[in-house]
Order: sequence, then C-alpha cells, then structure tokens
Amino acid sequence: MAVTQISVFLENKSGRLAELTEVLAEASINIRALSVAETVDYGVLRLIVDNPVLACEHLRQAGFTVTETQVLALEIPDRPGGLAGAIRLLSNAGINVEYIYAFVGKAKDNALVVLRLEEIERAAKLLKEHGIEAVPAENIYRM
Repeated sequence: MAVTQISVFLENKSGRLAELTEVLAEASINIRALSVAETVDYGVLRLIVDNPVLACEHLRQAGFTVTETQVLALEIPDRPGGLAGAIRLLSNAGINVEYIYAFVGKAKDNALVVLRLEEIERAAKLLKEHGIEAVPAENIYRM
C-alpha cells in the first residue's frame, strides 16, 4: 500500500537538477511524480520513480544525498471538493498531513495525489472505508 518516495537534497545552484535527471535517465529510471521545496541555499526534491531501489543506488553513486520515505498515493475524485473530502476525513480522525503533491497523470476519472502522513496504515484504512482508495506501490511504479 505505501509507496517509496525518494528525497534528494540539492544545492540551489545552476545545473544540479540537470545532473540529477541525467543520472536517472542514464539508468533508464522514469519519474512518476515530483515536488520541490526550496530555500535560498538548497532544495529538497521529492520523487516517485518506477524503480526506487535502482534510483537510490545510482544517485548515491553520483554523490547525491538520498533518503527514502513511505508515502500514500491516493485516487481521489477529480472534481471540486474531491481533495477537500479526503483531507477532512483525515483531519477529523486526528491524522496530520505533513505534505502533499500531485501526480503526473490520472487514474481513470480520478486524480492522483501523494501524501506524507503520520499514520499511513490508519489513514489508508479510514479512507478506504469512505471509498477513497490507496494505489498499490506496484501500480504506481508501472504507470
């Protein structure tokens, strides 16, 4: 159910992102979702890729600082309020959303979002009870 997300710490300087994407390209690793949080000196690039184990290996060999985190990928209704309903369910249950970002594509008529949560298993169960499905990691990696 949980999906492996890779976080890479990048110096905020020209060419560093290009180097990272070239490492992934040379290893035939496809990016499925991404988000960048930045400050003046550095950024954190969060990635979902089709082969996280291989991606981490190649990025570390290229000198990047890489961590792995478990996140939840959800299919939510692609309509106004679809995301709000899911977030409200989590909030009402006292489950904190640490961060969220959108996915590159869609699943059927639904949007895909990635959430970093305090309690992934509990959140997935709660959302499933209300008709919001977590997307299995293998499905995400194959998209």
